[in-house]
Amino acid sequence: MKHTPLRYLARIQNSNVDKVIEDGETPVRLCNYVHVFRNDKITADMAFDQGSATKMERKVFALNPGDVIITKDSEDPREIGVPALVVSSAEDIVCGYHLTILRPNEGVHGPYLFYGLCSKVAQEQFMLSARGITRFGLNQTGIGDCAIPLPSMARQVEIANMLERNTRLIDDMIKEKSGFITLLQEKRVAEISHAVTKGINPDTPMKPSGADWLGDVPAHWDAVPANWLFQPSKKLAMEGDQLLSATQKYGVIPLAEFEELAGRKVTLALTNLEKRKHVEVGDFVISMRSMDGGLERARARGSVRSSYIVLKFTDEVDGRFYGYLLKSNLFIQALRLTANFVRDGQDMHFGHFRAVKLPRLPCLEQAAIANHLDRETTRIDGLIHETEHSIALLKEKRAALITAAVTGKINVRNAA
Repeated sequence: MKHTPLRYLARIQNSNVDKVIEDGETPVRLCNYVHVFRNDKITADMAFDQGSATKMERKVFALNPGDVIITKDSEDPREIGVPALVVSSAEDIVCGYHLTILRPNEGVHGPYLFYGLCSKVAQEQFMLSARGITRFGLNQTGIGDCAIPLPSMARQVEIANMLERNTRLIDDMIKEKSGFITLLQEKRVAEISHAVTKGINPDTPMKPSGADWLGDVPAHWDAVPANWLFQPSKKLAMEGDQLLSATQKYGVIPLAEFEELAGRKVTLALTNLEKRKHVEVGDFVISMRSMDGGLERARARGSVRSSYIVLKFTDEVDGRFYGYLLKSNLFIQALRLTANFVRDGQDMHFGHFRAVKLPRLPCLEQAAIANHLDRETTRIDGLIHETEHSIALLKEKRAALITAAVTGKINVRNAA
């Protein structure tokens, strides 16, 4: 089947309407990048952003049912050329910047054009046409050069209708599995929060802890100031220390390892290098993100930047137990309540941490709880991983079905 470039299939219009609300312009609802990237279909009842536009912009960048919008630039080249079909619109809805409107010409069915751009045929062309180093984009030529098969109008409608039915079934399965992952994540959070504040023996007598965030605790536990169990370390970096990065996802790990896992380079600090702090495996680190993400535990020996606080713990502490506790939602919420500032981005310091009382319990019991949580979180994480893999397979099946239908590899009349 002959492939036809987009420039012959649709009018291509790059939007330049930004989020700035200008005096003298008409208020509009702005369809932005995230609306297109996260949704296959654009409808008039979506929660759009507020913006403003001139009379000419409202005319040129208004959305019509049957239009296809694509993302035209992103930091990730895989996020370029992602399409969404406009199903319904309204006079006050305008296409925002970072997006391109494709308005089908006569003889081109909008839903078919949408599926054509979802196909591997189009996505690979967009990837090859993308230009940039840190941010990638498609220009008018790159978009116009992208070619897809163009059968008769009747055939386009047939293909689009078949894909609508079948992709809806796949999308429903993906939605169901995504909901299951959400439930598992909630169970994981609840399991940790309960175990680190109530223990794992349901028959243990309880008593008020005296700390609001803990509530009732086992009768043999105490709630003590955090500085009874943890103290800041003043030890500076030692010769040969590797650079460490404090991350919410991986803990405190070597910077080189984080760059490999994250797939990006980190800008190194060039000042106060002599003030970097030494870290041993198992230490806890208060980083700038700690108010929202808990305290991070060191998985390697090395040094961290001078603005971070390294915490050493006493013999009464099992690092694994407090690793779970200090990353639990209940503790993080209690930590946020210690903030006495309004400005976002202010660093957390030891005074915030010290203001939250922590449970103190026998080390053997801490180890038992940590062992229990290791088993439970491993089991739950395994189920999450299996479900994510299942979703990935469904997405591959969906993409393969679309590509096969658009390129004429399957008989759409006989497709289930």
